Amino acid sequence: MMDPLENKIFERIRREGPITFEAFMDMALYDPELGYYASQGQRIGRGGDFYTSSHLHAIFGAMVGKQIMEMWELMDSAEVFTIVEMGAGEGYVCKDMLDYLTRAGSEDQGATGHFFHSLQYFIVERNELQRQRQQERLNFYKEKITWISDIREAGTIRGCIFSNELLDAFPVHLLRMEDRLREVYVCHNGSGFSEQTGELSTDAIAGYFRDAGIELERGYTTELNLRIRDWLQNIDAVLEKGFVFTIDYGHPEEEYFSEDRNRGTLLCYCNHELGEDPYVNIGAQDITSHVNFSSVRRWGEEIGLKALGYCSQGSFLLAMGIDQEIARLAETSDDYLFELSRIKKLFLPQGMGESHKLLIQYKGSELPKLQGFSIRNQLRFL
Repeated sequence: MMDPLENKIFERIRREGPITFEAFMDMALYDPELGYYASQGQRIGRGGDFYTSSHLHAIFGAMVGKQIMEMWELMDSAEVFTIVEMGAGEGYVCKDMLDYLTRAGSEDQGATGHFFHSLQYFIVERNELQRQRQQERLNFYKEKITWISDIREAGTIRGCIFSNELLDAFPVHLLRMEDRLREVYVCHNGSGFSEQTGELSTDAIAGYFRDAGIELERGYTTELNLRIRDWLQNIDAVLEKGFVFTIDYGHPEEEYFSEDRNRGTLLCYCNHELGEDPYVNIGAQDITSHVNFSSVRRWGEEIGLKALGYCSQGSFLLAMGIDQEIARLAETSDDYLFELSRIKKLFLPQGMGESHKLLIQYKGSELPKLQGFSIRNQLRFL
């Protein structure tokens, strides 16, 4: 017997014929009633399916806040500086960022306090249940934060648009090289899902590979995330001046399409267990695909978003002075060794230090230099 979401996808296939994997992934994750991100259960953290950096330690949000404050200074310490966080999860980055700015402002009574006063914070969240969880966690800052369902509701933005592990959850086209590049379609025979290949569903797919000069070997399977292009265009429509600050796990193009990644990057997460089968636990497991950061840079530059820097999360945190915060914890924490063990996972290669990358783009006439790239800037690899 099929569960409700599987049945809903089956009925669509029965009506329309095989659907693209992108359409399947969209329903599995974002169906408004039954999709994974519409579920009432906790998805992130100890009681969920996976962790993000913000769940490991508050120092992550503090370093993000420190970098965004520098962005404000580079924009002449504007009287109104807008942060729009897209995909805020459980609200930890926002809370930890604002906690850090509140603490730092009370200590120095200077620029940090001025920045906090100038700040207006929007969280883009369409899921009402998730929004309620965020509002409970961020109740202390309820006068500072506004929840919206679409970035356009924020109006004209001068500031920073921030996301952490958002782009990897966008539905992707699944592709396979046979006699020529073909797209994977999802079928259902009444007892289970299966795949078949067919013609590309949009000319944009062939155009991407042609323009990027990418040639795949026969049998190679990979993904293409065209929704990132649409996401950037939506940002460009509202961002008058400022930064696009993106953190996610992914690779530059050369690594993304390397010979040893010939099965693609699709992964599934359920109860902190990693899987590779998107056709089980439908609606109860997360489905993700690594981000091709070269495409994010290229599509951004096409619409006037200039890349300022790209590096690993570990390099960024070290450049922002995470070692100084660790030293501060050593003097104030009652459980320093436990906290240190969690912090290390943020910046060491064995944790998220190398798997997670950071790209900052800028809209404006200048090319500002940021502290987060003072150790390593790998734009040449993009």
